[in-house]
Amino acid sequence: MAETISTATVVDWITRFRDAVTEKRDWLTELDSAIGDADHGANMTRGMAAVVEKLGSASPATMDELLKSVGMTLVSSVGGASGPLYGTLFLRMGMTAGAVTELDAAALAAALRAGLDGIVARGKAEAGDKTLFDAMAPAVDAVEAGVERGAGLADATRAAAKAAAVGRDSTTPLVARKGRASYLGERSAGHLDPGAASVTLLFETLADAVAGSS
Repeated sequence: MAETISTATVVDWITRFRDAVTEKRDWLTELDSAIGDADHGANMTRGMAAVVEKLGSASPATMDELLKSVGMTLVSSVGGASGPLYGTLFLRMGMTAGAVTELDAAALAAALRAGLDGIVARGKAEAGDKTLFDAMAPAVDAVEAGVERGAGLADATRAAAKAAAVGRDSTTPLVARKGRASYLGERSAGHLDPGAASVTLLFETLADAVAGSS
């Protein structure tokens, strides 16, 4: 089993995520139409297509440059709140990863934690606000817990994907306290948060890319 994640695996991850949001575009839009601006599917599909196109023309050799390229492209090509939040995730990951070509499980966990901290700093989200934080925070916690118990990358990322899915599903009964959905008040309850849904795809495709590199 692979004990490190390479830049090639990250590119594979990003490509798989592009494919996933493209496949689930209508579903993400349907979720967002209930409590948002009905553009999450289109925004994520457009943004990830731009990212993969950028990486196809010039894929950076080091983790910091690669992840920063992903982040900057998302910020410039994705509308709504998703662009700045996802962009911040990858920019912070890149800053923490550094000029290396591989990350072990601990380094990946540290990069993801930095990314999550960046999202919190930008969006001020907390658990239970009915945002992507509700899926991302448990996923990052799961990677860190895996590292602490000595799990390999495959096990840690698969646990993260499962934790993200649980967090995603937990948003359904919540009343939104942040973002466009918060304007609906009690009417936002009973709907899955679209950001939590796309974050779950992010971690599921990470686990798939890690498994595929083994």
